[in-house]
Amino acid sequence: MKKVELLAPAGDLERLKVNLLYGADAVYVGGEQFGLRANATNFTIEELKKGCAFAHQLGKKVFITCNIVFHEEDRKNMEEYLSQVVKAGVDAFIVSDLYLIDYLSKKYPEKEVHISTQDSITNYEEANFYKSLGAKRIVLARELSKNEIKEIVEKTKMDVEVFIHGAMCTCYSGRCALSSYVTNRDPNRGGCSQVCRFSFSSSSGTFTLATKDLNLSHYLKDLMEIGVSSFKVEGRMRSIYYLATVIGTYRKLIDQIEDETLNEKMLSTYEKILDRVANRETSSHYFLKKADQEDQYYSGRQEISNQDYLGLVLSYDGTYLSFLLRNFFQEGEKVELFTAQGNQISFLVTKIFDQDQQNVKEANHPDSIYYIQANIPFEIGEYAMIRKCFE
Repeated sequence: MKKVELLAPAGDLERLKVNLLYGADAVYVGGEQFGLRANATNFTIEELKKGCAFAHQLGKKVFITCNIVFHEEDRKNMEEYLSQVVKAGVDAFIVSDLYLIDYLSKKYPEKEVHISTQDSITNYEEANFYKSLGAKRIVLARELSKNEIKEIVEKTKMDVEVFIHGAMCTCYSGRCALSSYVTNRDPNRGGCSQVCRFSFSSSSGTFTLATKDLNLSHYLKDLMEIGVSSFKVEGRMRSIYYLATVIGTYRKLIDQIEDETLNEKMLSTYEKILDRVANRETSSHYFLKKADQEDQYYSGRQEISNQDYLGLVLSYDGTYLSFLLRNFFQEGEKVELFTAQGNQISFLVTKIFDQDQQNVKEANHPDSIYYIQANIPFEIGEYAMIRKCFE
């Protein structure tokens, strides 16, 4: 079984750090140009330099998306921008444009070229064509079955990247024009307004075109045995709590599959954590069968954000834990602290103190500092967090 990469989404420098600290082997980011998440914060060249330096200190990698559908106006200053990105230290480009594949492979042969899911690769002949152009890796379309993925891996001998978690697209891996027609925002140039999640009216009520999210946590071992090189998580605009939880959970899953310590009880616990952090239902979609109505919402869709995330830990002096509050909780509740190093501990909150060191019965002012007494038997590093305990 080959070593597999865990690839995480980073919409800004803080998310990049959280992902890498919580166990991602690499992150993919968007720059200020040519990416498909124009509404994310994205990275300036200076931020990209800082992000690459941080990743490389940890022995990890940064990939940048340049995968829009290029119109002529988009190509202005393109080569100069790509030169700046290379100097910033990125390890690979994620692209879809044929000219760009050829240009990058010849101009910067030391940098890997990865073919974006935007190109909807669904067969091995297509993958081998991109290989002939100089591509090192292909990011497969999300609409493939286990057997189709296996055939592509076997017949290309390329690095194959597969989405394992996050939002799905109603159309083939992003090839959609709904946003252009409905909101005048081009989804293939970074402006997707997610029209598929709008509510539409009909004679029988309201409906959407929305899909459930993807979750392949139960099938990681299958993918690893097939020979998939990289597991990709979607979500460059997700919160740091979501990313810490999802990436931290997949890190444990992958490591325990590799060292053969994962059991059904552990797997069930990890799956509950992943289900809990999401605000949409999940499905394995095309992996085992053709996707059908069970993988869609159509009607009765609800996206309810839970209030599990209680706060970001700021410090611990051996007695008191200080944190920046996110959601309400009160004395007598059981909470769980978890860290980027994979440690976690549950305990009962007996006393809460506000930022003036006054004892209060509840923490109810988001973005304020609170303190709780705790006995933590391990070191708490950067970006440790507290959540409600849902055992």
